[in-house]
Amino acid sequence: MIHKILKTTFLILVLIINISSKGEYSKQNDKYQKVRQRMVREQIVARGITNQKVIQAMINVPRHLFVPEAYERMAYEDRPLPIGEGQTISQPYIVALMTDLLELESNMKVLEIGTGSGYQAAVLAEIVKEVYTIEIVGVLGQIATDLLFDLGYKNIYTKIGDGYKGWPEKSPFDAIIVTCAPTDIPKPLEKQLKEGGKMIIPLGGSIVQELILFEKKDGQLIKKSVAPVRFVPMVRQDGKRY
Repeated sequence: MIHKILKTTFLILVLIINISSKGEYSKQNDKYQKVRQRMVREQIVARGITNQKVIQAMINVPRHLFVPEAYERMAYEDRPLPIGEGQTISQPYIVALMTDLLELESNMKVLEIGTGSGYQAAVLAEIVKEVYTIEIVGVLGQIATDLLFDLGYKNIYTKIGDGYKGWPEKSPFDAIIVTCAPTDIPKPLEKQLKEGGKMIIPLGGSIVQELILFEKKDGQLIKKSVAPVRFVPMVRQDGKRY
């Protein structure tokens, strides 16, 4: 019975929301379109994500283009995948969950730390006005920048640099999403988060971390634990972790 209700909810949501994408990716010869819809139905909606904007963003963004060709057929499976340089693309549910928890609106400006493949930035860009994303690994940052440009995203701004320091000249941000794990909250990011804004970040050691949602109230960060997760560590330019 629960499965039938969730399936019906998914179908209704797909029918009532706007199917346009902020990117220019054409779905005309997209052999993965049905696979992507099944991914959203079975991995995301079935786990409780009902935010229409997040669901549509996950449907719009062609995840298979953000992984190496050797992993293309695995792009919509329920797991992270390697993207080179010791980095990974998060599993679809985690991308959707972190996006959902930020409660994003169309007029927002969001900072992402850890561009990686560019997939999370594309999902964010489907929802908000501007996305600023920073990647410390130059090779990955350039590949992601080129791909996002080719896909037609005009509201994503990329930078290769140390994400711990944030992007102060573009702050404050309505929301911040961190896709690599420091051992503690980077103070520059705390300063760059707008009053009333939210930050989602994995904190902890190199093996397992805790995904934490922070909300800035009266200049202080209010903490809410979400779930245990595993992300690559946040590192400095010299390779040492923060």
